Amino acid sequence: MARLLLFGGKGGVGKTTTSAATAVWLADSGLRVLLVSSDPAHSTSDSLGVEIGSEPTPIEGVEGLFGLEMDPESKISAALPKIGELMNGMGSGGMGGLSGLGMMLDPSAKKEMEEMRSEVQTSDMVIPGLDEAMAFDQLLKHVEDPTWDVIVFDTAPTGHTLRFLSLPELIESWSDRLIRMMRVSGGLRSMLFGRKESDSMKEELERFRRRVLHVRRVLSDEDVTSFTLVTIPERMGINETLRAHESLSEYQLPVPNCLVNRVTPEFDHPFLANRRKAELERIAELDSKLENVALGTMELMDTEVVGLEKLRAVGTKLYGEVKILDDSLGPHEVGDVIKHSIHRGMRREVDGEIERIYLHYPGIQRDELSLRSDDGVLYVGLNGREREVKTQVPTKASQVQAKLENDVLRLDIPLVQE
Repeated sequence: MARLLLFGGKGGVGKTTTSAATAVWLADSGLRVLLVSSDPAHSTSDSLGVEIGSEPTPIEGVEGLFGLEMDPESKISAALPKIGELMNGMGSGGMGGLSGLGMMLDPSAKKEMEEMRSEVQTSDMVIPGLDEAMAFDQLLKHVEDPTWDVIVFDTAPTGHTLRFLSLPELIESWSDRLIRMMRVSGGLRSMLFGRKESDSMKEELERFRRRVLHVRRVLSDEDVTSFTLVTIPERMGINETLRAHESLSEYQLPVPNCLVNRVTPEFDHPFLANRRKAELERIAELDSKLENVALGTMELMDTEVVGLEKLRAVGTKLYGEVKILDDSLGPHEVGDVIKHSIHRGMRREVDGEIERIYLHYPGIQRDELSLRSDDGVLYVGLNGREREVKTQVPTKASQVQAKLENDVLRLDIPLVQE
């Protein structure tokens, strides 16, 4: 019953085409879909043939489909303000904050400070997986929003995802270097107030580490996440796919599907026949080594896949002819070559004088939910993030009956408020 469909693999194997075709097919079937890309090359915009931005953008020509390309220039200060201030200060000449106060130190003290600073290079500020962490943290707010039925994520090459997954363990060792950098670059101010600044930065890092761990738990929950590996039938692609599957399995990410893309069609030509024979052997090898993974294949198309109609053609090959899904929460089983179990995020109905709203929160715990109202507007909170739930009439939370059962929050709202 995945809410988040991830597509990953090495660069150039067709992840963007596969994820975009999936998103278009699901939207055509009646779901509200958000297609997300973290690719700085804007490949998703190119594939759809429309420009999308850093906020959910309606895709013209596909009702219910929205696109979002994460801003590759997102600053670290958005997630870690204090660390962002420190990193921004690193480029300010001299010893950061010390340069304006250097006259207050004698030459030997200044020399010692410069030597300390030279030992801690700016490269020590860079932690593998930090960009990916901010991307996944941004993605989570959409995953937790039940107004989306499905989020389809065209990930960066798999190595980036694996860097993110190892991030919590890296943060602890990285923080000590970061605190030292802060003390050195902060100059006299840091000398006077170092402990207070250090404690604040450690607290910020710990909060961020807990957020990363929460995202990692979401990614490893098969009720929320499904990871489809995309590859091509060449030796390097097969080997990388096997390594990626092994690493993703270590972090317990659910990988139910693998698509081998761009398989040479069957033609009566010696060159093409030999190539296809070699490709089929590699596919058989991959199938034998991937445990509990459904392996599908798609042949190389005779034209470049760009634009909605070409994407719809790919979607038909992967999932069959589009069928409008009924308005129940589901789960809805879809797909031929690639299979997914999809659960709608929200459903509404009116029963007499009661408006009944069903919200699907896969993997949620009761103590992570909250409900309140403000001036007739109803808000549901999840892990501290509140979202408005539109109701037919102005609503008081005290008059709403709420029940959580099997990952579904049911809200019974009187149409006549007391």
